[in-house]
Amino acid sequence: MEHRLTCKVYYEDTDALGVVYHANYLKYLERGRSEYVERFGKSIWEWNQSGYYIVVYAMNIRFKRAAQLGDILDVVSTFTLQSPYRGLFKQRIERDGQTYVEADVELACLDPQFNLREFPPEFRS
Repeated sequence: MEHRLTCKVYYEDTDALGVVYHANYLKYLERGRSEYVERFGKSIWEWNQSGYYIVVYAMNIRFKRAAQLGDILDVVSTFTLQSPYRGLFKQRIERDGQTYVEADVELACLDPQFNLREFPPEFRS
């Protein structure tokens, strides 16, 4: 299931060239994942309180275009479980249907002692 989150590029997001600083795309992607996870019934904080820590294990990111001050971007996210313990977010940041950034984000689910634990049942449906 696809989820979209709209973000506006503010001055604080840009570098000296007036384009989004590369590390700030990670913030947009994180917001998209956080909003997506809430669709499973709880916020990230509530999942943590329930003993589920969903952490980034690996990320592959491809920069295709540079977003600029004032742009309205959509963060598009989909999620699939790769195993009981690992999931994959496929994400892209786009503007007016053009892809600016693509990312594959692998997640792991941990318990409060930081040991692997299965994703909650809500993530498997």
